[in-house]
Amino acid sequence: MDGLNHSVVSEFVLLGLSSSWETKVFLMLTFCLLYVGIILGNLFIVFLVIADSHLHSPMYFLLANLSLNDIGVTSTTVPKMISDLLREYKVISFQSCMAQICFIHIMGGVEMVLLMAMAFDRYIAICKPLHYLSIMSPKRCILFVGLGWVTGVIHALSQFAFIIDLPFCGPNEIDSFYCDFPRIIKLACTDAAKFGFVVAANSGFMSMGTFFLLILSYVFILVTVWKRSSGDLSKALATLSAHITVVVLFFTPCIFLYIWPFPTSSIDKYLFIADFAVTPALNPVIYTLRNKEIRIAIKRLRKLGRLVRIS
Repeated sequence: MDGLNHSVVSEFVLLGLSSSWETKVFLMLTFCLLYVGIILGNLFIVFLVIADSHLHSPMYFLLANLSLNDIGVTSTTVPKMISDLLREYKVISFQSCMAQICFIHIMGGVEMVLLMAMAFDRYIAICKPLHYLSIMSPKRCILFVGLGWVTGVIHALSQFAFIIDLPFCGPNEIDSFYCDFPRIIKLACTDAAKFGFVVAANSGFMSMGTFFLLILSYVFILVTVWKRSSGDLSKALATLSAHITVVVLFFTPCIFLYIWPFPTSSIDKYLFIADFAVTPALNPVIYTLRNKEIRIAIKRLRKLGRLVRIS
């Protein structure tokens, strides 16, 4: 962290989402409701998976970890964004900005690995059902989660090592509501082209590569089911539709920010609201409405609640 001593910039100014007071009030109320929904919805999924023995399976273990990670991703940005909507002068300290960047990329790496693990789980469940329990053992599921955290830490620190020693000696305004590598690099008092390439090569190609691997895995599963069921894809589509929806919602903003050659801050900062607020809020809804076992588990929970009240 010695690089912090070489910078004369002690804080960054976040320009936020809007300068209109009416828009700020609307956004504040919207994001407050979204944040409460994210916390309650994802905690409910975690509680349901723990409480219902019928959900003690690899897929729901991974889903519970995805829900916990969504809470973490949202909590790194949304509370700060909500509080800043009430302030005229929005600042974040240099250290807090660096910490926010690290947490965003650590949990982003975790999310990518979890989504790949869930795709692998569906592949085994659909294509090799007789070997499912032996392949997706509890030990392997825990290994997937651990691998996600290791990948996230390596992914974040590999970029952070390049950024921490950059000199920040003048501009300190970030046209967004959060800190991230592409925006911070632009403020450095040095030639940022090579550092921008490092970010694109790391975050960009990691996001794009993971996205295409996931899409290819889903295509492979659908083709396998189509061949086995004489053209009937309904079962596989019903199983995979929730996963595909989550993958598209998560990766589209990532690819746009890190790979798109013509960045537009006014567009990409709104796109990233999808990753930090919309997707974590929709995940519980998507997996609840499109998952029969979750719906049945909710019914069992309601019946148990009625029995407890009666007794």
